Amino acid sequence: MIEEILDIATKDGAMETFIVRPERNGPFPAVFFLMDAPGIREELHDMARRLGTAGYCVLMPNLYYRAGRDTKYGPDVLEHGSAEHTRMRAVRTRMTIPPVMDDIAAMLAFVDASSEVRKGPVGCHGYCMSGPYALAAAARYPDRVAAAASFYGTWLVSDAVESPHLTLGKAKGELYIACAEHDELAPPDMVKELQGLFQRSNAKGELEIYPGVHHGFAFPQRKIYDKPAAERHWERLLALYRRQLG
Repeated sequence: MIEEILDIATKDGAMETFIVRPERNGPFPAVFFLMDAPGIREELHDMARRLGTAGYCVLMPNLYYRAGRDTKYGPDVLEHGSAEHTRMRAVRTRMTIPPVMDDIAAMLAFVDASSEVRKGPVGCHGYCMSGPYALAAAARYPDRVAAAASFYGTWLVSDAVESPHLTLGKAKGELYIACAEHDELAPPDMVKELQGLFQRSNAKGELEIYPGVHHGFAFPQRKIYDKPAAERHWERLLALYRRQLG
């Protein structure tokens, strides 16, 4: 595998991006891997590497770049009340969908200029806070994002004018929405409402509830990691990208 960290130019600055791709038989379809709230860390690098071995050029940006380079957090970032959690939340709470869509545009321009990336459609998936971003990208760039997935995405139905549920019908690509049965950031009533909205939107794809698991189940370093569910998530994601990207 070939790995590099490059800055992608955006309208708001330089977005540090981890890029991984196979050594041979390129160019490869591009996949945008959008981080969860705790931010960029080796755990996510390993997940990007696994996806890269399947034949994709994976780009994983630090979406917190607007707050500076010092936006990578220590292991206690998940401990509520810790210094790292407080530092992360100060950045996370300022995140909204519109600027991230500008970042997606910059990533599309980057891959279009790269000889290592196959021209044409791209994939986009996100975890936790970035589940909504992935779905929004499919709606904002329907002629480019052929596949988008949200894994335990947070607040997919809300009163916000940019709520992801409002854009489901705008996507042309295939969508996959995975929800954990136990998730206070996507409670059962919200998921039930989302199911109905998804069906009525005529969007292409699937919403699947993973029984018995909790928010964050796919991350191997979390206490609530569930290997069978995590492997199912990989199966669904890879099958989605194979269908739509090759």
